[in-house]
Amino acid sequence: MRKFKQLVSLMLLASTSAYAGGYLTNTNQNAAFLRNFARNATTEIDGVYTNPAGLAFLEDGFHLSFNIQNVYQTRNIKSTCPLFGLRGDANNTRTYKGTASAPVVPSFQGAYKKDKWTISASVAVTGGGGKSSFDEGLPSFDALAIAGLYQKGLTPSQYTISTSMKGSQYIFGTQLGLSYLLTDNLSAFVGGRMNYYYGNYEGYLNANLNANNASLMALDLDVDQTGWGLTPILGLDYKVGKLNLGLKYEFVTNLNIENDTHTNTVKNYIPSKVEFDDGYSSPSDLPAILTFGAQYDLLPSVRVMAGCTHFFDKTASMAVTTHYYATEAPDGTKTYGSESKEKQKYLKNGTTEITAGAEWSVTDRLLLSAGYMNTNYGATDNFQSDLAFSCDSYSVGFGGRLKLSDKVNLNVAYFFTNYDDYTKTSDNYNGTHQTGTDVYSRTNKVFSVGVDCHF
Repeated sequence: MRKFKQLVSLMLLASTSAYAGGYLTNTNQNAAFLRNFARNATTEIDGVYTNPAGLAFLEDGFHLSFNIQNVYQTRNIKSTCPLFGLRGDANNTRTYKGTASAPVVPSFQGAYKKDKWTISASVAVTGGGGKSSFDEGLPSFDALAIAGLYQKGLTPSQYTISTSMKGSQYIFGTQLGLSYLLTDNLSAFVGGRMNYYYGNYEGYLNANLNANNASLMALDLDVDQTGWGLTPILGLDYKVGKLNLGLKYEFVTNLNIENDTHTNTVKNYIPSKVEFDDGYSSPSDLPAILTFGAQYDLLPSVRVMAGCTHFFDKTASMAVTTHYYATEAPDGTKTYGSESKEKQKYLKNGTTEITAGAEWSVTDRLLLSAGYMNTNYGATDNFQSDLAFSCDSYSVGFGGRLKLSDKVNLNVAYFFTNYDDYTKTSDNYNGTHQTGTDVYSRTNKVFSVGVDCHF
């Protein structure tokens, strides 16, 4: 029963905390950002998200931007544990492959400038934005199922396990704000963003005897989740000569996610378990964000820029997660245990992104740009899990802007991310009292097209 309760807890985590905090935020709101990540001091229309105070330096009139992104990611886990050797996996190792895709992610930014005032708005997918699936399940589910059945005297040759995990998750953000030119060089912004969360998680794990197909274990879960929260936003921009500086602060967004449960077999086994109940809520705050950027015109046709973005993940409430551990006494005996905390308490620090980029106006109609971004998470072994893991990375983006007419520009961009593998070793692998190792790896590729209009 103990192993089964742990397996239930893992399914709960998959449904309620697969994503959280700054690990959820989308900063890629515009094709201009994808071709050059260092946009924290931009004074163009994509600044509605990256530097809204800089909109005060737009020309009078309407400025509109329509963008579409195509996103494809992989999330792979290479797991090693003696339990996998029981089922015949070579070297006790098994590889789980996951994919996450979002064929079309739209966004809109708009602004109207008149004298010293600029009103701006945006509608975008500000978090998540895709569907992910592990068609062969996850190592934590397999390990616990094998361990539980092994305790009953059953070996993998006597039964068959079928398992799958799928999820989709979106945060839709609608932003509105005002920029004002305080002096010829200084502007300020105040605004807010309404965020609406929608997610769905489906998972099952079935174990049946090979002899007569009798059910040994049957877990089935289908949960929709919704929630909303408001993000207050402040910004400043200082422009002097060839130099422009941008500053933005987004306050923490208190976000509670509420269940709408369609299928739940958990209470067939543990009636006291309430986390799957229809209406149960858990925290998943969006963290406060501080951004700073600078850009400088080296030549009339060449501009360079750099910036920094920090996510205050440690002060954003996340759902509770469970950490399994083992302690060894001087005589060599081991004691196994677990602890449960809100996930952000296992972070060393918040996430920091450093960006740099450059733009070159080749002709009056063609601009080329490229950018670099380094992302460093404060994740620890206790924070990471096969349900949700983050890997330090660097990204490279490039693309261009083509002037189709005096009022219309076309942006095209592509970027990819190179992730460092993250290795987690445990003396109590997912609560099975076995030593095990997970190696997490990821890939990410995004293509985007956008159209900007000015009139």
